[in-house]
Amino acid sequence: MSPRLLLIDDDKRLTQMVGDYLRSHGYDVRSAETLQQGRAALAADPPDALLLDLMLPDGDGLDLTRELRADARTRRLPLLMLTARGEPMDRILGLELGADDYLPKPFEPRELLARVKALLRRSGAAGSADDQLVFGRLVIDLGARQARLAGKPCDLTSHQFELLLVLARAAGRVLSRDQIMDSLKGHPLDAFDRSIDVHISRIRSAIEDDPKNPQRVLTVRGVGYVFARKQDAVG
Repeated sequence: MSPRLLLIDDDKRLTQMVGDYLRSHGYDVRSAETLQQGRAALAADPPDALLLDLMLPDGDGLDLTRELRADARTRRLPLLMLTARGEPMDRILGLELGADDYLPKPFEPRELLARVKALLRRSGAAGSADDQLVFGRLVIDLGARQARLAGKPCDLTSHQFELLLVLARAAGRVLSRDQIMDSLKGHPLDAFDRSIDVHISRIRSAIEDDPKNPQRVLTVRGVGYVFARKQDAVG
C-alpha cells in the first residue's frame, strides 16, 4: 500500500506539480486548498504524513499545527511545513509548535521527496506492502508492531497483535482454529490456551467501531474466522 500524503496548499500550480511528482514515486497524494478542507480530509481519512502551507485563505497553518499537536489522535502525525515565509522566526515557531521539518519555497521536488522519505522513515510510517497492511482506517504496522484505527493506537497485547496479523495476512480467506494455531507456531502460545475466541473478542473491542456488530473480523460458524477485506463488502 502506498504511503498516503495530504497536501494543504492553495497554490494550485504547485499542488499539481508536487502531487504529480510524488505520485510518480509511489505516493498516494490528496490535496486541500483551505484549512477547512484540510481538517475535513484529516478527519475522514488520516494520512501517513501532512505537507502544510502556512499562508492559507482561511487562516494560518500554524493554527492547525497547534490543533494537531493538542489532539492525542494526531499528536504524532508527521508534519512538514511548506511556506514562502522565509523569516527564521517562522521556522523556529513552526518547529516549536511541533512541525517535524520545514521547507521554504521555492524548493526542488527532489529535496521535497528526500524530506518526505526521511520523515516517514523516522516516524515508522514508510508504508510499503512489506511493513504495513492497510484496510481503510485500520493500519497494521509490522515495524512498530502496532495496529492503529483512524491514527489512534489500538490496545492489543503482543499475542493479540500476532493473532490479528495472521488473520489480516489471509484477508478474505476463512481460517479454522487449527490453521490459526499452526500459523502462530514459534510464538508464545500460552496466551491462547483458554480460547482463541476470547482473544478475538478483545481484538474486536480494539479495532471495530461496534464490537457487537463486527465488520472486520467475522465468525464463520462451525469453521473459524475471516478477516474482511473491505467494510463496505460486509452485509
